[in-house]
Amino acid sequence: MSSPGNTPVQSLVAGTVKLITGIRAVWHGCPPAGSRPRVYFANHGSHLDFVALWSALDAAQRHRTRPVAARDFWDASGLRRWMACSVFRALLINRDKATRQDNPLRDMVEVLERGESLILFPEGTRSLTGETGAFKAGLYHLAKSARDIEFVPVFLENLNRILPKGEMLPIPLLTTVVFGGPVTLQPQEPREAYLERARHAVLALRQWNQPA
Repeated sequence: MSSPGNTPVQSLVAGTVKLITGIRAVWHGCPPAGSRPRVYFANHGSHLDFVALWSALDAAQRHRTRPVAARDFWDASGLRRWMACSVFRALLINRDKATRQDNPLRDMVEVLERGESLILFPEGTRSLTGETGAFKAGLYHLAKSARDIEFVPVFLENLNRILPKGEMLPIPLLTTVVFGGPVTLQPQEPREAYLERARHAVLALRQWNQPA
């Protein structure tokens, strides 16, 4: 039976991902459910990242949370497109330079204004080494445009080993998804200072990925 607010397919996909990865969600610094929309921002090492983060949320939060994903990858086949749009309700964006007609920041702000949350990977691309790279400016501009939103750091453990870049079949390993306290943009805070603070907030969550 599907959970309230989730379609049967969404519940099936989330359950399958949990079975394969053994996802363990750890909430440190914020509750699993918030009264305001959120932007969950995380390290990025695998195509499984947003699927795992989405699956780690409870059913109600999952139903109103949309991953931000690269259009060129998820539009590559009919199955991927269906999964992205019909199951995950992903916000597909072009990785090219924004135009007036195609503006990812505007699209993300519109989603948040409708009361929905987002999953975002500020590195912009998957890490090949497992190390978390510098965050791109998009996170700062979104935080500046949506000041009433909670920006929640998330650390994803092991996903780059479960589905390494270039591989199609996942390797069963345990996954930990650690959620931290919101990182709020301060008045007059410079862009680079905020991005580095947000990156360190993600990296600091590594210490909480061990079983209690």
